[in-house]
Amino acid sequence: MLAISYIMVFGAVPAAWRACGSSVSRWLGLGLLVVGYAIALAIGLLGPLSMVGIGLLVLAAVAVQPQRRRYVRYLGHAMFIALAIALDRHWLPGFHNLRVIAAERLTPDAVPFTMYLNLDKPLVGFWLLLVIPWIHAARGWRASLISGVVGWVVATLSALLIARWLGMVAWEPKWPQQSALWLINNLLLVAVTEEVFFRGYVQGGLRRLLAHRGSADLLALLISAALFGLEHVSGGGHWIVLAGVAGVVYGLAYRFGGLPASILAHFGLDAVHFFLFSYPMLAASVR
Repeated sequence: MLAISYIMVFGAVPAAWRACGSSVSRWLGLGLLVVGYAIALAIGLLGPLSMVGIGLLVLAAVAVQPQRRRYVRYLGHAMFIALAIALDRHWLPGFHNLRVIAAERLTPDAVPFTMYLNLDKPLVGFWLLLVIPWIHAARGWRASLISGVVGWVVATLSALLIARWLGMVAWEPKWPQQSALWLINNLLLVAVTEEVFFRGYVQGGLRRLLAHRGSADLLALLISAALFGLEHVSGGGHWIVLAGVAGVVYGLAYRFGGLPASILAHFGLDAVHFFLFSYPMLAASVR
């Protein structure tokens, strides 16, 4: 049952991704999500209090519908942003995320790494994909691929060179036994969620709000990158800087290639970091 729950949640991501172009995909994504979370509730990965946060997300989704009055839509978005922060920080009660890697050193000189298959944070991405149509800003596949690959290369070179210069990582090629699970989790529950929120919702939303200003694209990109950097505050100042630099590159990839491009750049950098360098960082860099 545990495996079925996560298979349903993982499968809901591509279905929700296509929700804008097909009502069938929207209902399929929602159905897989409901079944996956219902099983998680039945086996104890979710507690009864988790239904409070999920219920508030449903209320926010109802409030932001186009037919609602403007102030109701604003309140709905404000509620969603507050919930998104709480879900990202794991502040809402009732979510007992499954720990699949427990404080293991992937290389002898790295800090211990712990990984959870989160059920709270991905709700942010699912909400946006299923509720907000303009998240799915269309780009041609060629533009997305080129922008994503260029963003991947630039983000990898800039962020990892800075990290190497700061003494945070070293060259450490490896293939841990948990690699396949890490890849699936990082792509579907981490990179998609973070890019849909920071690039699709924050950067895309600010660009819409500031459309009357000539500097709308630049302001939206810089603000979203700064917020993405601050999202990594728990790692310390160096991680804020590195995430901010990467956020600028992801934002450029999004600007020219849409969400597929920024997700490719984000996932690509994370994968290079995981497989070829100290992960998450050198123990000696921790002060």
